[in-house]
Amino acid sequence: MTAELLFAPDGKVTGVANTWSFDEGYSAYAVQGIPTKPDGTIGRETLDVLAKSNTDALDEFGYFTVIRADGRKLPLGAPKDYWLDYDGHVMTYHMTLPLKESIKPAKVTMFEIYDPTYFVSFAFPDIDKPVTMPSAPKGCALTVARPKQDAQPTQTLSEAFFNSTAAGSDVGAQFSSRIVLACP
Repeated sequence: MTAELLFAPDGKVTGVANTWSFDEGYSAYAVQGIPTKPDGTIGRETLDVLAKSNTDALDEFGYFTVIRADGRKLPLGAPKDYWLDYDGHVMTYHMTLPLKESIKPAKVTMFEIYDPTYFVSFAFPDIDKPVTMPSAPKGCALTVARPKQDAQPTQTLSEAFFNSTAAGSDVGAQFSSRIVLACP
């Protein structure tokens, strides 16, 4: 995944634009049986229907996105500008997720993108800037806090693990990367 933190011209945080690239296995599964054009590509109209279906299904999971200002969870608005790309191997989902109300950046504003059940694993690519904020006010800085290597599961996690009290219903938070925004 990659992300872009969004700001209004007045410097308020307005949301996040997420880009999620699925692995080749899931991508192949997702397009299985979908009609293709004569050249083998999938039409924009077909991908738009699939993007709408996926976006609607993500509602019950809060779009796998939590934004907090000074520890307080902020309500999200309805996703917009969502679409899918498919290059023949990898499907990529793009979605802009606005806050219901834009906010002045808090002392600490945190963006988390993860599946609470850890059924879907999210990770930033090992690139210089997996998160950008081109329209941020001067003086703002961000840090991508990746989970410690020892927090990542090194073995198959059993169903008992996910059903245990220790795991709880928010097990994915233990393995999530966090975007921490600090503004003066």
